[in-house]
Amino acid sequence: MPAVSKGDGMRGLAVFISDIRNCKSKEAEIKRINKELANIRSKFKGDKALDGYSKKKYVCKLLFIFLLGHDIDFGHMEAVNLLSSNKYTEKQIGYLFISVLVNSNSELIRLINNAIKNDLSSRNPTFMCLALHCIANVGSREMAEAFAGEIPRILVAGDTMDSVKQSAALCLLRLYKTSPDLVLMGEWTSRVVHLLNDQHMGVVTAAISLITCLSQKNPDEFKTCVSLAVSRLSRIVSSASTDLQDYTYYFVPAPWLSCKLLRLLQCYPPPEDGAVKGRLVECLETILNKAQEPPKSKKVQHSNAKNAILFEAISLIIHYDSEPNLLVRACNQLGQFLQHRETNLRYLALESMCTLASSEFSHEAVKTHIETVINALKTERDVSVRQRAADLLYAMCDRSNAKQIVAEMLSYLETADYSIREEMVLKVAILAEKYAVDYSWYVDTILNLIRIAGDYVSEEVWYRVIQIVINRDDVQGYAAKTVFEALQAPACHENMVKVGGYILGEFGNLIAGDPRSSPLVQFNLLHSKFHLCSVPTRALLLSAYIKFINLFPETKSTIQEVLRSDSQIRNSDVELQQRAVEYLKLSSIASTDVLATVLEEMPPFPERESSILAKLKKKKGPGAVSVNELEEGKREGELNGGGERGGDNSAIAASNASTPSPSADLLGLRTGPPVTAAAPSAGSLLVDVFSEAGVNDDGFLSSAPPSVVSEDPAPPLPESNELLNKFVCKNNGVLFENQLLQIGIKSEYRQNLGRMYLFYGNKTSVQFVTFTTTVTCPGELQSHILHIYTCKHMFILAYTCCDKLNVQTKPVEPLIEGGAQVQQVINIECLSDFCDAPLLNIKFRYGGALQNLTLKLPVTINKFFQPTEMASHDFFQRWKQLSQPQQEAQKIFKANHAMDTEVLKAKLLGLGMALLENVDPNPENFVCAGVIQTKAQQVGSLLRLEPNAQAQMYRLTLRSSKDTVSKRLCELLAEQF
Repeated sequence: MPAVSKGDGMRGLAVFISDIRNCKSKEAEIKRINKELANIRSKFKGDKALDGYSKKKYVCKLLFIFLLGHDIDFGHMEAVNLLSSNKYTEKQIGYLFISVLVNSNSELIRLINNAIKNDLSSRNPTFMCLALHCIANVGSREMAEAFAGEIPRILVAGDTMDSVKQSAALCLLRLYKTSPDLVLMGEWTSRVVHLLNDQHMGVVTAAISLITCLSQKNPDEFKTCVSLAVSRLSRIVSSASTDLQDYTYYFVPAPWLSCKLLRLLQCYPPPEDGAVKGRLVECLETILNKAQEPPKSKKVQHSNAKNAILFEAISLIIHYDSEPNLLVRACNQLGQFLQHRETNLRYLALESMCTLASSEFSHEAVKTHIETVINALKTERDVSVRQRAADLLYAMCDRSNAKQIVAEMLSYLETADYSIREEMVLKVAILAEKYAVDYSWYVDTILNLIRIAGDYVSEEVWYRVIQIVINRDDVQGYAAKTVFEALQAPACHENMVKVGGYILGEFGNLIAGDPRSSPLVQFNLLHSKFHLCSVPTRALLLSAYIKFINLFPETKSTIQEVLRSDSQIRNSDVELQQRAVEYLKLSSIASTDVLATVLEEMPPFPERESSILAKLKKKKGPGAVSVNELEEGKREGELNGGGERGGDNSAIAASNASTPSPSADLLGLRTGPPVTAAAPSAGSLLVDVFSEAGVNDDGFLSSAPPSVVSEDPAPPLPESNELLNKFVCKNNGVLFENQLLQIGIKSEYRQNLGRMYLFYGNKTSVQFVTFTTTVTCPGELQSHILHIYTCKHMFILAYTCCDKLNVQTKPVEPLIEGGAQVQQVINIECLSDFCDAPLLNIKFRYGGALQNLTLKLPVTINKFFQPTEMASHDFFQRWKQLSQPQQEAQKIFKANHAMDTEVLKAKLLGLGMALLENVDPNPENFVCAGVIQTKAQQVGSLLRLEPNAQAQMYRLTLRSSKDTVSKRLCELLAEQF
């Protein structure tokens, strides 16, 4: 950077800043600023031309005023003029002002771009760096369009100075992050990758940031960087601290570059080349060995740099998960950090060990540190470290240590921070279920969990314990006895009452032989909690009472008295009142056989994914370590302590399918995504009486899944084509609406890929049940279609694979509450050009009646247009090339709408093509150009629209390199004007 001359001190600016700082009040400051603004404005508008120094000084003052929080509405042109100066300080201030104050929509962008181009072509390295910094700071799409092709050339040019290469690499990275579709490396790919071999370490450090970002998006194009990265890493790791003196940081050679190289390698699988892989393993072993060496400095910067490289190396070892020796060594190294005095190191060690615990090679090594982790859970002062310790305990849990870990986590729960209690509860519940060889232990654990942290026990937890008790005959009696004893506590949490009401209502007869738990004692115990509970729990208890009448006829009169009381049949809550009246009438008029049939014991629940696991996934979010470990299954044979993995897996699967054995896949990890169990509420229980939801009309969880709607899809609605045409030139809006349902749509397309968001809104006050959607490809699109059904008890991801389109449909919620809205995501890939739109069939039940409708999804060929800018000469030259009769489609038609020029422009832009100005000799005509991107090929298309305002007619001409595209586009567009 050039030295600042003595005359560049700008004394006037220093005096102004001093005046501002000396102001005693806000009013005085504003007054001084307004005075200065008036002075600057008069100077800029004066007849006397300002020299570069004065412009620079006044622009600096404006910049300072802006940074104080005041709006600046002038001076921009003077800043742009500074860019043409040959003095560094003046040009620097001009670029600084533009970077801070000029937005991407400014009218000055073209002038700024011209000045930047001049500086980039000047070959003055200082000016080139200033220009590149400005491009990166602004980072607008206009900047990317103007310079995305120029910067890679500067980056790889042999005569470019190293400092300029660094700036070019980081500038290109910035543009790629803001406009990835405009930064196309193409021919520059291999030369950019070879910057990893550059002799200047600063260039390599800047280039690797760019290469890492590009590799994440296009790994195949940049896979040659792996061998170069390994080679460069090997040279750094094996070098002494004196070899790279300019890049050695507290005796650690090039720590930032080492970390970036290790991070780049994490974008790829282990190298296939044996020599490269061997060299990389040597590097990783060297890093682990250096971590064991005594520190060369006591300063914290040395240990920070050293540990940064170590943790990145461990992350790479975990990513590869293929070197048992390295994994165990990494685990041992992290184990040493667990007792380090530095809190951050303990946190990072716990976090990394969570991931190591999921590897079959290092799981046993992680388990050896269980006592240290338990101690950290109990004694750590930082809550975030305690949470990581809990995560690690959860991750290292298996059959051998499940009881110890669950006991420790339960013990910690009593004093745990409120912010992590809910997550801890979910983890305890999952581990207790996952490794429950002895189900009496599982019942004890969950009831203890409710006792300790009842407020944090979600409904998913007590729903799940009920499902398991119902499915396990051998634990039902023990569960009834245990919950009866738990209810005798003076202070009993409401969740305990719910579990007790349900289990005693179903299995109270199993403990009724003991006088201490006779039917009447059970009823009185439950009813003593009734007045303390919320409405949904009272509703469940009323259902338990009617079950008691079936199980224990001797309690009939006592329970009828309760149901007959004014507090029940005249209850202000309509749900409780209705239950009391109906149950009273049922118990009075129904015979014993009818009661036994209506109130029979719940059948076993179908095996499906645990809703507790689903709740934890939702809480932790995608990518959470501990959840991923459960999802992928640490070791399949460990599920529920499930013994050895012998025999035919298919036979086991068949037996599991025919008999709902709770010991097989209790968590449902091999089934679809979760079923959301909703709590019965005062407003929803009445509606649920005849529904197929997860809670039936007596307040108990329904076990029988609703049958998938099997009726054939309805034919497309008569107005389907009209609805489709509404979306030819737009991507957002309401696709369909009737008195029950509203379907909104929002879509986005890039090249041959598209993503569509469908929003299903329930306009009624009654829920839609068994809501299913199916996407099919009719006619020419049809090749092979996998239908989807998304119902209350199963989610199945649809993948409609056709010759012309791939349509991936993500599941939609099968239950839509009254007034609610759910979203569905559809991913689309265009394989080749097509004419027919995919069909969307929607089925649901409303008030028991099946609703079945089919619409056309607004996916048309023009959605995959990439606009193409062309000069007049190029357009008509291409127009003549597409002169074969089959390549042209033309239509003359009467205008359907008012012939408004701005509306026509908006529709043509919405079509997806580029609207070319000043190309057609007749200024009244419109011409457009674009390329349709499909996986198989690119189809260039040209459009000419000739309006005749006098006759209110249009002539539309399409020419494409493929005849079917011209015809289809002509058909679609003729309906738009």
